[in-house]
Amino acid sequence: MSAAKIGVLIGGAAPVEGEAAGDAVVAALREAGRDAVPVHLGPGIDTVRALDAARIDLAFLALEGRLAEEGCVQGLLEVLGIPYTGSSVMSSALALDKLKSKELFRLHNVPTPPYYTLDGAAALAGIADVHGSFGFPVVVKPRREGSSVGVSRAGTMTELVASLEQAMAHDESVIVERFIAAREVHVAILNGRVLGGVEVTRGTGGQGASAIAAPAERLSPIRYRGILNLGERAAQALDATGPVRVDVLVTEGQNEYVLDVNTHPSLAPGALLPRMAAEVGFCFSDLCLAIADAARLHTASAARRPVRVARLPEAPRVTPETAVRVA
Repeated sequence: MSAAKIGVLIGGAAPVEGEAAGDAVVAALREAGRDAVPVHLGPGIDTVRALDAARIDLAFLALEGRLAEEGCVQGLLEVLGIPYTGSSVMSSALALDKLKSKELFRLHNVPTPPYYTLDGAAALAGIADVHGSFGFPVVVKPRREGSSVGVSRAGTMTELVASLEQAMAHDESVIVERFIAAREVHVAILNGRVLGGVEVTRGTGGQGASAIAAPAERLSPIRYRGILNLGERAAQALDATGPVRVDVLVTEGQNEYVLDVNTHPSLAPGALLPRMAAEVGFCFSDLCLAIADAARLHTASAARRPVRVARLPEAPRVTPETAVRVA
């Protein structure tokens, strides 16, 4: 689809990073001779109207945050019949849901840290009994958020309660995961091809990548290949396609555990995926072209179903007199 009009979807829940990634992708595709236009999405923007007005042939997802990760935009693109980059609706949703990801990892014999779940603030009252002999330290995460949002580490029961309250501010369902003392290696995959891995150090409390440490090649060649294979198996367990990042814990005791599969890794300048792609010979333009050329619909029908958005009625203006009040 080299002659296709590519709509680069920009924005999302993290607008600053989304703008940076989107602008870089638009520039890279145009530099490569492709017809690329920015399509801005986010709070206050009618997504259906924006896509219809752009009249694009395929969508390049350069969004940041849950708007791209949870599968909703992908589902809309499937309905509109617009091929898009990255993973399917189902794969995106499964990867964001840490509980379902772990269940699929276990089904496919992909090792992941031991865990249990809590649902709702009412569960905090009996946390001592629920936690039992699970032990400390632990890592507490919202069930359906990005890999670092609302994540904290707890070493005592008091800290655990505080971490649970913090996580429940993002999602009433949370994961309590055994802390594994290990190095963290991120494995990059592009269109089914494993590109490589880099070692990352985490910020205080386990929140966010704070620095890139020595490359994963510091590991023995045999173990490094095993880690790359584990990342590939984890992505396959969720049927993830396109650009994918898999976070793996690597212990001193020769054990590895998969933490997350990110079906929408950032393409912002300096992000891990572009850096890892560059290590194997993909300049940023080549990376964007490879992602764009793999765009597709994941449903059985590839026929475009146009939606005449112009005929949709305007939403009524809500005023204090017309607002529905819910007790």
